[in-house]
Amino acid sequence: MAEAERGGAAPRYRGALHPDTWEQELEAIPMFMKRCPDEIDPARQPDLACLQSLLFDEEQDPAALARMYKNEGNEYFRERDYRRAVIAYSEGLKKKCEDPELQAVLHTNRGAAQFHLGNHRSALNDAIQAKKLKPTHLKAIIRGALCHMELKNFSEAIAWCEEGLRIDSKEKKLVEMRAKADKLKRAEERDARKAKMMEKKEQRQKEILLAAIKERNIKLVLEPSNEEKEISDGLAEISLDGFHSDNATGAKVHLDADGNLNWPVLFLYPEHEQTDFIAAFHENSRFIDHLMVMFAELPPWDLERKYLPSNLELYFEDEERAEMYELNPEHTLLQVLQHQRYFVKAGTPTVLAFVKRSPFSKKYFSGKKVHRL
Repeated sequence: MAEAERGGAAPRYRGALHPDTWEQELEAIPMFMKRCPDEIDPARQPDLACLQSLLFDEEQDPAALARMYKNEGNEYFRERDYRRAVIAYSEGLKKKCEDPELQAVLHTNRGAAQFHLGNHRSALNDAIQAKKLKPTHLKAIIRGALCHMELKNFSEAIAWCEEGLRIDSKEKKLVEMRAKADKLKRAEERDARKAKMMEKKEQRQKEILLAAIKERNIKLVLEPSNEEKEISDGLAEISLDGFHSDNATGAKVHLDADGNLNWPVLFLYPEHEQTDFIAAFHENSRFIDHLMVMFAELPPWDLERKYLPSNLELYFEDEERAEMYELNPEHTLLQVLQHQRYFVKAGTPTVLAFVKRSPFSKKYFSGKKVHRL
């Protein structure tokens, strides 16, 4: 005491809180704790360990332990710590007490915590279990209906609402949810009908398109498929979903208002590794007409200024026989596509363009069989 007086400081009692750290020290005392630690170390926190053992003594009655865990879960739920709440309610359920009402409450509460975590399927399972234990448990029925709404099971949500309304016909949440579920169900059914009609319309359009292609004796080649296809009139019956070319522009072969086919066509220039793409090449248009437009101005990669419409030769390749066929630029696209050895691959006709009598074309055709005009 004398030393304290000489130092000018007030006397400190044994176990007293330090004036600089009193808040942290107070937080360590179980009675004043704002939050229980995740893990309790008996060596470092003997007071907490003792309280824990008193609360959750395994020798206690299972129902008493289940209620303890329920209360603990409720505290976590109020703090919006839904993950810990789920753990606490689960521990309570593990005690397998013989009180069905308490078990139903634990399932309902755990379902509510799971719902707030976004685990709607797990929350629904808890609501189902709670309803089995206590068929008149309105909170479980409301929770189950909410889960079905989130899972977009509108028919099931309506059934749960009606079940709850038989217990309490004035329950506001169920009345409002029943009306909302019915509205959403009707909208869903309407959208499904529209989608079905659109699907049928698109299917019919594709069938008309394929009939027009067959009628013109145009031969198609598809990418390999696991689905079996019947062969009819020398033309593979096409899987309608996989017929169109998958090009960057999304262009597809289509029938115009006059019943004429318009094709996406790819031009390749092997010498310069360049390409041109025509999204809608009318079947009755000539190749020379497109060349006149495409090369009205020479492309920047044609440094030698050789790619003039009158100086170009067009070919297509017969991949099966590894042979080349020269095309007449005065011919229409339809005339070319009707060639006995032309096969349209993946919905996009392809043509190769070369400069006449160029060293590159001679080298390119070397060793290949070429059918010239």
